Amino acid sequence: MIPIINYLILAVILLALGLYGIMTKRNAIRMLFSIELIYNAVNITVIALARFFQPTAIVGQVVVLFTIAIAATEAALGLALILVIYRLYGDIDIRKLSKLKG
Repeated sequence: MIPIINYLILAVILLALGLYGIMTKRNAIRMLFSIELIYNAVNITVIALARFFQPTAIVGQVVVLFTIAIAATEAALGLALILVIYRLYGDIDIRKLSKLKG
């Protein structure tokens, strides 16, 4: 059995990469991928902790299935918004979208 620390290290690496992508990249698609990396880090953590504390229960897997469904919905809505922004402005750089400010 693989120790839980390996899963948690992988989750921290994915979380760090996701946060780095959100903070440094201004391309909307890259920011969306960074958010997906953060979702994956959370899912790995939930599965690892559920397997470590209750190996026979499937509660962790059920929670992860719901978060995967929510992440898929978020990705579809995010890509739809990015397509609309690209059609209106011709670019998906977040810094150039000044007309969206209230």
